[in-house]
Amino acid sequence: MRLVSIRAAVEQTLLSTALALPERVQRVLAGAPIVLDGQTLATETQLALRLQRVARQPGAETLPLAEGRAAIRHQSALTGGDLPIGEVRSLQVAGLPARLYVPRSAAPTTGLLVFLHGGGFLYGDLDSHDGPCRLLAEEAGVRVLAVDYRLGPEHRFPAAYDDAVAAFGWAVEHAAEIGADPARIGVGGDSAGGNLAAGVALAAAADGLPCAFQLLVYPATDATRDTESYRLFGEGFFLTHRFMELANESYFAEGQDVEDPRLSPAFAAIPAGLAPAYVATAGFDPLRDEGEAYARRLADAGVRVELRRFPDQIHGFFNIVGVGRTSRAAVVEIAAALRAGLA
Repeated sequence: MRLVSIRAAVEQTLLSTALALPERVQRVLAGAPIVLDGQTLATETQLALRLQRVARQPGAETLPLAEGRAAIRHQSALTGGDLPIGEVRSLQVAGLPARLYVPRSAAPTTGLLVFLHGGGFLYGDLDSHDGPCRLLAEEAGVRVLAVDYRLGPEHRFPAAYDDAVAAFGWAVEHAAEIGADPARIGVGGDSAGGNLAAGVALAAAADGLPCAFQLLVYPATDATRDTESYRLFGEGFFLTHRFMELANESYFAEGQDVEDPRLSPAFAAIPAGLAPAYVATAGFDPLRDEGEAYARRLADAGVRVELRRFPDQIHGFFNIVGVGRTSRAAVVEIAAALRAGLA
């Protein structure tokens, strides 16, 4: 166990040092710029991907499930940091484990973001997204309620969706108990969590529940995956075709209708009163085009939407808030949008 801890500390030091180097030095180490689809990959991101290849770190999708889940937690610990925050409280939300993040500057009552983590519906937990949840709370000045929903393959669709809807309903009902202003409760998430957050916002509008804002970070919105970005960026930029195939195999039931709107919000009818949305995408992400298509669909339906592409980033940048510069800066910008959305 001590050997594992030492190795993790060495990895953390090497990564932090490499991503703190001047950009010109990083460029020498990373190699020639990667330009694709008119975009240039961030130098520090290119360097991090190169270091991962040199270290022969396997992707989570290539490992047995338990090892893959541990690998995701390990990666998140290396990149997420440990930002000081006012309070982190463990609690149960609709029978699910959850964490409430309270910023140091918090008033007795603030806005609240119900947060749903990414991980392809089979990876991720409260620990994997601790770093970004801390940063969102501190930078946006709102409480963040992270929910640990059920994962596949142990619990297939619609388990995660049902948990997400139930957790949001709990937050609305118990707002006073957790210091939340019931008029300023939003929902958000990244990747698979962005999918769930979009579904929760749709369900809330249809059911008449108050939802003030939806924060969708590179959301998975269309399980058909028939996009140019899926074809362009599915290898070499962290999120791989194999990862997405495994996610589908693990979460979908046999014969699953991938156009079910609870699974693919892109196919949902847009209800009246849907919450305003902030949609963030990454330039080098297979999910880029479906996220942007969803933003356009919301806008066409009259929903207030802000779409922000971070052209030099990859899928997963949302978790890289404890090392480097460009990914953290992107998440700080996302937090500013959250602050405005729940003002």
